[in-house]
Amino acid sequence: MRKIKDVLRLKLDAKLSHEQIAAALGISKGVVTKYVGLAASAGLDWPTVQDQDEAALERLLLVAPQKPRDHVQPDYGLIHQELRRKGMTLMLLWEEYRADHAERQTYAYSQFCDNYRRFARQLKRSMRQIHRAGEKLFIDYAGPTIALTDGSRAHIFVAAMGASSYTFACATARETMADWLESTARALTFYGGVTQLIVPDNPRAMIADANRYEPRSNDTVLDFARHYGTSILPARPYHPQDKAKVESAVQIVERWIMARLRHQLFTSVHDVNEAIAPLLTRLNERPFQKLPGSRASTFAALDQPALLPLPVQRYEMAHFKTVKVHIDYHVEVERHRYSVPHALVGQELDARVTATGVEILHRGQRVACHLRSSRQGGFTTIEGHMPAAHRAHMEWTPQRLIHWGQSIGPATAEVVTRLLAEYKHPEHGYRACLGLLSLAKRYSKPRLEAGCTLALQIGTCRYRHIRDILANNRDQTTPPTMAADWVSPDHAHLRGPGYYQ
Repeated sequence: MRKIKDVLRLKLDAKLSHEQIAAALGISKGVVTKYVGLAASAGLDWPTVQDQDEAALERLLLVAPQKPRDHVQPDYGLIHQELRRKGMTLMLLWEEYRADHAERQTYAYSQFCDNYRRFARQLKRSMRQIHRAGEKLFIDYAGPTIALTDGSRAHIFVAAMGASSYTFACATARETMADWLESTARALTFYGGVTQLIVPDNPRAMIADANRYEPRSNDTVLDFARHYGTSILPARPYHPQDKAKVESAVQIVERWIMARLRHQLFTSVHDVNEAIAPLLTRLNERPFQKLPGSRASTFAALDQPALLPLPVQRYEMAHFKTVKVHIDYHVEVERHRYSVPHALVGQELDARVTATGVEILHRGQRVACHLRSSRQGGFTTIEGHMPAAHRAHMEWTPQRLIHWGQSIGPATAEVVTRLLAEYKHPEHGYRACLGLLSLAKRYSKPRLEAGCTLALQIGTCRYRHIRDILANNRDQTTPPTMAADWVSPDHAHLRGPGYYQ
């Protein structure tokens, strides 16, 4: 506490020396000399000093008179917002300030910076963080919920842009991973673009390992980030200041939106979202108290131009499963088998399963894609995944085999047709028909046609019979001709038709 009035009282009224005054008040002689000199310069006497209090004497003697402000005052609120743009500096803003007021008196760079920092210290603590335009989107759930008529509760998801504080809110039935990701996708659609980073808390539904230094999101969350071309950066555990922007937004949503809905009755989450929409528009259009503009206008000027474009399609919820390729080059997903390239037999792959499709990934690269099937025990096979021998076997059909037989001759075609008709399922006769194909390569097509002709004459169409005919060269011998008028002679062993009457 200063002792200006006491010093002047002892000097001007009691007429004590400087040394006596310093000893009586416990201050130095230099301070006594300073106060007495200032009073003499100001022409003060004791009757004048006696009517003044300590604060008035301090202002009168110690505070320098304020010079009239001739400098052009910068718009420090606008400067604070401009600094959120990527690459913006105080030096550039100062140069623009001087260029805009070249004919008037302006501050030097050092005074310009000091005045801005003094202005920034007057803002809220949360506003002292510098967020670059389009860099971060902060997301969280509000603590309070909204009651529904069926006894359930609607949970309120909140998102806030880093630079503009532009706020999004929607209601969900729960706070599962699907709710988190679906709400985030809705927020990105609401903003019309994607930020470079998305900063959530550490919910178990999204973060597999909430490590302070190396947090790890689960596979579905990483897949969501890859789809939108962004990154998920969880806040540090127990450090809400890492996401102070959304903490403030949650508080504002609770006060300006949820509080206004407390007397309304809602039957579904959809009804809650319809009630939130107009209140959210009003919230974003409310003017700032200490900064120019509103959340909506600041978003249009700062964040929106810096956002990354949205993908063509919205993210489709997917879950991942580790699968092993069986010997038949198929993997099993929900009791249905899907083919993969046969070279991957025995390896472990990742299956990305959505509502409509199944993707098989090998070291992050897609190696197969199928439409999802609900038929348990069934197979979905792509021909290109099969080995060459298996593809060749699948290419054989009854029509193709018959056409192949006709290309050799009518007898061969007849044998093939009988082989396929002899079995209950045509595939059982495929091997015999392929055996005939091998005989054509070994003995030539004309000999195979002759062998089939002979086999039909003796009443057989078996592969092994035709093979023996060709191996014994019986197709090359001329069969004996029989006379048309030949009659079998009588014999004791011939019974005749009368025997059976």
